Amino acid sequence: MTARSSKVIELTILSDEANDIADALQEKIAENDSFIGADGRPLITLKQISTRLEDVNAQAVTVMLADPDLASRIINNCTALTWCQSTWAGNAPLLSENKNDYTLTGLKGIFGKLMREYVFAYLLGHARNTRAFEKNQRAAQPKWEASKRVPLNGQTLGIAGLGSIGQALIPVAHAFGMQVVGLTKNGKEVEGANAVYTPDNIEGFASACDHVVNLMPDTPTTQNMLSHRFFNALKPHSVFINAGRGSAVDDDALLQALNSGELAHAVLDVFRHEPLDPDHPFWKHPNISVTAHTAAESQPSDVADVFLENALRYIKGEPLKYQFDFEKGY
Repeated sequence: MTARSSKVIELTILSDEANDIADALQEKIAENDSFIGADGRPLITLKQISTRLEDVNAQAVTVMLADPDLASRIINNCTALTWCQSTWAGNAPLLSENKNDYTLTGLKGIFGKLMREYVFAYLLGHARNTRAFEKNQRAAQPKWEASKRVPLNGQTLGIAGLGSIGQALIPVAHAFGMQVVGLTKNGKEVEGANAVYTPDNIEGFASACDHVVNLMPDTPTTQNMLSHRFFNALKPHSVFINAGRGSAVDDDALLQALNSGELAHAVLDVFRHEPLDPDHPFWKHPNISVTAHTAAESQPSDVADVFLENALRYIKGEPLKYQFDFEKGY
């Protein structure tokens, strides 16, 4: 059905993948007559497409589809901006700016499937002790040894941050015979979770877990939340996976816990400063696995789908999905 509206989106795309996103948008728009107005003209035009800040006329931006780290550097000059669709799930760079007289929407509903692969790739590798078997196989004298294994079945997975991405892990955990507990700001029940804790009982949360995944957003209340109290309450066989935000973790507390045997291993995908400094102790620690912020990367086609769903709402004057609250920071 053709959208009967005179509202037209003049879109600015500012992203490291701007051209790929533009190609995906154009392909999807061409297949959907909802983006053709009553006068036969397109309701979305790609006005500015760039990977570089200097190529964007900020004063001409009305609707923007952008990487938050790039957008944050021009956002205060975007005086005509009404809506910014982020290409990220988290938007700390934009939320930390003073400008808040526009609608900011995040990228949601697409990361769960990728996060499941990342989290359980490492949990299964640890549970089955794949590193030990590989070491035995490649030794000068190959070793036939039933290296120690600790199955996931019967264990408890803790998820700090039970939004859409965190909830996507629950059915997979259940499939492996695990129970799930969560940590959220409000402590409300979540389907599939045996218990949900609040930050004031973070030690209770940690002690209930065998393994923990952090997926909390970057807000003032989550910074350094995972510190000595948290790590000291984990079990010696625990694996800690940080795929949320680096600011949530007290780096020194994590290193101290690993060095003292208070947890077995840490898998880190996000850091306070990226890329991670080559001299940072995380790189060479024997019980840390470092990945380059790749746990759940968005694809241009997925970005286009989320934007276009919201674009139809914008054209029709309906509330947009995945809006951020500037006061709350998420």
